[in-house]
Amino acid sequence: MYKTKQRGELIEFLETNSGKHITVSDVCEHFKAGGKNIGTATVYRQLEKMVDDGLVNKYIVDINSPACFEYIANDKGHRKEQCYHCKCEKCGKLIHLHCDDMVGLQKHLLDEHDFVLNPARTVFYGLCSECADN
Repeated sequence: MYKTKQRGELIEFLETNSGKHITVSDVCEHFKAGGKNIGTATVYRQLEKMVDDGLVNKYIVDINSPACFEYIANDKGHRKEQCYHCKCEKCGKLIHLHCDDMVGLQKHLLDEHDFVLNPARTVFYGLCSECADN
């Protein structure tokens, strides 16, 4: 079982990287650099528990990329708003999409198509501006 101190350190790491997608490998490298050897399976289990607890979102962008996690709770433990993502098909760049227009799209899909869009699983594919210019 993950000790409370280790869980706190993991949450602290996620908070300092808020708004970024973190992989299990990123977490393990961070702790290893700090002289703490924590197993990959342990980190993965803890992140999955945090997903279940609503503290972290898990994203699986495609079958070629590792699962990534994003801390979504604020300093009081409340959930931040979820965001959508855009992925460049050329360079693989992942862009967080915090856009009020997405609320309108979500509402349209529900009202007109009886469909509830899941932001945690929605990725738009295309080209980032750098790749589109080349």
